[in-house]
Amino acid sequence: MPRPVLNAVTDHFRLEAELGGYEAAIAAADAVEDAYRAVAELVGARARNVAFTEHATSAFVAALSSIRFGAGDRIVATRADYVSNHLQFISLAERFGVEVVVAPDLPEGGVDPDALASIVHRQRPRLVTATHMPTSSGLVQDVAAVGRICRARGVTYLVDACQSVGQMPLDVGEIGCDFLSATARKFLRGPRGAGFLYVSDRVLDSGLHPLFPDLRGASWIAEDLYQPDPSARRFETWEFAWGLALGMGEAARYALDLGLDRISERVRALSDRLRRMLAELPGVRVLDRGAELSAIVTASVEGREPRELAGALRRAGVNATGQGRADALLDYDAKGVEGALRLSPHCYNTVEELERTVALLSELAGQARTGFDLPQT
Repeated sequence: MPRPVLNAVTDHFRLEAELGGYEAAIAAADAVEDAYRAVAELVGARARNVAFTEHATSAFVAALSSIRFGAGDRIVATRADYVSNHLQFISLAERFGVEVVVAPDLPEGGVDPDALASIVHRQRPRLVTATHMPTSSGLVQDVAAVGRICRARGVTYLVDACQSVGQMPLDVGEIGCDFLSATARKFLRGPRGAGFLYVSDRVLDSGLHPLFPDLRGASWIAEDLYQPDPSARRFETWEFAWGLALGMGEAARYALDLGLDRISERVRALSDRLRRMLAELPGVRVLDRGAELSAIVTASVEGREPRELAGALRRAGVNATGQGRADALLDYDAKGVEGALRLSPHCYNTVEELERTVALLSELAGQARTGFDLPQT
């Protein structure tokens, strides 16, 4: 986390301790508005089109809840969609009779736009959703191509950009989405416990609003009537950690000042190099597929369980994540693996750090479940 982000969060919490929560929020009102503008700029939007949420999943859920699904309505999803998103689709199917259609992939990976266009034309879904960069691989899906299909058919389009915000330049106008959900953390390097939702003017003008509105996002105007806020803030709740919102705004400014093009170029160079190095190790299989790849690098190591492998790397001072089949069932089943080790270099990482990581993995791969563990650093 960058120092300015940490300072923004801790300074506000100190202010809350001194003044009280409401008073601190009033004092920080102008700074909060600046945070909205910074986050909006990050995705090529206006501040009125951005809602602050507790995390990316709450943003995704708020968007999903605004659509009045009925029995027989269809959601078109992709095979790379995030696990929590798929769980929500399954729940909608069980509770409301919604049909979930998963579009097929291209041979090289990523959703097939032509196949998706055919599905949209034939089945007329209420919603199309796509995860831009899945957590389970380095795939970058062509969300703009999907957006053009949805625009042509007038279908509501929801994009999960949790991994791409802060990693590469984004423009919601080019993507053509109605909703875009994201987190403050991950590649944006903001505080945990904050996220945001972009909401298009088309959605706002249509009157869509969350299933469970809050006094932050709606006015109670008659005994049995409420009026949603005209902006994306109709998707917000009153109770929110404004210190985290300020940290998210500072993280957005930090990334913008550094330059998303520069960040993207750097992380792509590091991740490409890491994949090449891993591919040379005996017993290691690089799992990333797609015409375009992100800074998320995934691999399987023969004879090693991914979570156990990630734990050994962490004990040696390397940040790593291990995933199991349930974290990305469709993706991992298609690849014939039970999970994956995930490494995600950022722009501040060095080639020397990559080399050390690969050397550690080489040792671990050579042991193949012998119980050997790396020394702690």
